[in-house]
Amino acid sequence: MKTIDLFYQGENLAEIEHLEIAAETSVADLKALLIEKHGSAPDTLLFLEDEDEPLNDAQLAKVRETSKVLKLHLNCCRQIAVSVFFNGETFQHKFAPGATVARVKRWAAERKFGMTEEEAGEHVLQIAGTHERPAPGMHIGAITQRNNCAVAFDLVADERVNGESVR
Repeated sequence: MKTIDLFYQGENLAEIEHLEIAAETSVADLKALLIEKHGSAPDTLLFLEDEDEPLNDAQLAKVRETSKVLKLHLNCCRQIAVSVFFNGETFQHKFAPGATVARVKRWAAERKFGMTEEEAGEHVLQIAGTHERPAPGMHIGAITQRNNCAVAFDLVADERVNGESVR
């Protein structure tokens, strides 16, 4: 039987989780398994990483896999309202919960604040009002709390000591 490695994040999940599933598993069956495993609400949605629309329940997992790996996000929110503050300006946009912090940073730094790719590389997203800097691969929906479909970030200079990032 062919299997797929599934890595997923979700609201109220502290770490990236892993499952091995049969390639013929439907999205509906996978969603039911994850909802039961994590005590999620019945209306929870599954998103493919960095895709805007939730997965269709009738699809098979193997249809969406890339390189035998499937990266998903489990969340009740269809969209996350993101605010990014930098240099006295704020921009807002709605992203799917499976959007990565790296994708949000590129949108904010390069498209909204007009930074070059090199300038953007010297900045990181920090959760507003904290010193917490989520990893670039973290899904923004994993940062939010249940029933709070919003997150605010500050775009800040990445602190470096002798060329190494300080975290």
